[in-house]
Amino acid sequence: MTTTVPVDSFLAYTAGIAVFFAGMRMNKRIAILREYNIPEPVTGGLLAALLTLALYAVFDIELAFDLETRDRLLIYFFTGIGLNARFADLVAGGRPLLVMLVLTLSFIVIQDGVGVAGALLLDLPAEVGLLTGSAALIGGHGTAIAWAPDFEAQGVTGALELGAAAATLGLVVASLIGGPIGKFLLERHKLSGGDEAPVVGIAYDAEDSETIRHTSIMAVLLALHVAIIMGWFLRAGFEEIGLKLPLFVTCLLSAVLLSNTVPSLFPRMYWPARSRSLALVSDFSLGLFLAMSLMSMQLWSIAELAGPLLVLLGLQTLAAVLFILVILFRAMGGDYQAAVLSSGFGGFALGATPTAIANMTAVTKKHGPAPLAFIILPLIAAFFVDITNALVLQTALQWLN
Repeated sequence: MTTTVPVDSFLAYTAGIAVFFAGMRMNKRIAILREYNIPEPVTGGLLAALLTLALYAVFDIELAFDLETRDRLLIYFFTGIGLNARFADLVAGGRPLLVMLVLTLSFIVIQDGVGVAGALLLDLPAEVGLLTGSAALIGGHGTAIAWAPDFEAQGVTGALELGAAAATLGLVVASLIGGPIGKFLLERHKLSGGDEAPVVGIAYDAEDSETIRHTSIMAVLLALHVAIIMGWFLRAGFEEIGLKLPLFVTCLLSAVLLSNTVPSLFPRMYWPARSRSLALVSDFSLGLFLAMSLMSMQLWSIAELAGPLLVLLGLQTLAAVLFILVILFRAMGGDYQAAVLSSGFGGFALGATPTAIANMTAVTKKHGPAPLAFIILPLIAAFFVDITNALVLQTALQWLN
C-alpha cells in the first residue's frame, strides 16, 4: 500500500532551493551539461525526480509537494518580463512577432497531425494522438487536464492520466533539447550575442563583478508588487466581461503599462526595468519555479503508461527538432535572436513557457543577451496559443467523431 507523505509549501520551497544548488554543482562538475546549455534547475530537478521515483519504487512512499509558492514565483517571473518590455521593442519586433505567430499556429496543426498519424500506426484511437499532441505538449498540463473530459467522452479511457503523463514527459524532453538546439545553431552559423542589457539572465562573469544593493532589490520588489496588484484587478475586470485570462498574463500587461508610463511621468524616480537587480530576481524566480516543477514530477505515472507513449513522444520530438532547424530558424532571420528563439521554441513546443525561457536564459547567459526573443515568445504563449489550440482541438474532435 502506498504511503503519501505531504510536503508543505515552506518545505517544498526550501527543497527547491537545495535542488537548484544541486543542479548548479552538477553542471560545474559535468562539462557536457554546460556545453549543451542544460539549465541548472533542470539538472537538479530531474535528479530529485529520479530520487523520488526510487523512494516510490523501493519503499512505496509518494511525496506530495504543496506548490503554492512555486506558482507565486511564476507570477513574479512574468511580471518581470513585463517590466522589461518597451513599446519601441514591440514595434521593432512587429514583423518577427507576426512571423513567429504564424509558425507557432502552423506547428500546432503539425503536432496534432503527427500525433494522429503515430496513434494510427500504433493501432490506437486517433483521439489518443490528439491528446498526446497539442493538448498535452504545447498546451501543457493545464490544457491536458481541461480537455480530458472531452476525450473521455470520445472513448479515450484514462484520458486525464494519459494527458498528464504526456505533458510530464514532454516537459522533461523540452528541458533537455533546447540547449543543444541553440548550441548547434550558434556553432554552425558562427553566431554571438550583442551588448544589450539582459532582459533576464545575468552572465556568469557579471554575477561576480556587479554590485547589487539591497535598495535596488527592494525597488524591484515594490515595482513587481504594484504591477501584480494592478494585474489582479485587471483580471477581475476581464472576468466581469466574460474573458478569463491567467493571472500571469494580466500581471505581465500591467507591468508593460507601468514600464512605458512611469519613467516618462516621473523621470527622476528610479525605475528598475532592465537592471541587474531585476534580472537577479527574475533568475531566482524562474530557476526555483522550474526546479520545483521538475522535482515534483511523479515519474512512476509515466512508467505505467510507457511503451506507446514513449513512441508518440519520440515522434513528436523528432518533428519539433526538424521544424525548428529547417523552418523556424530560417524564417526568423537566421541570426542570433533566431537561434535563441529556436532554443526557446524547443522548450515551448514540447513543454511550457517557463521551460522555454529557461532554455533561452541558459543560452544567453553564456553567449550574450537577446532581448527581443524574451518579448516575442511570452507574448505568443500568453495571448494566442491557448485560444488557437482550443479551436484546433475542437475542430479535430468534431471531425473524428
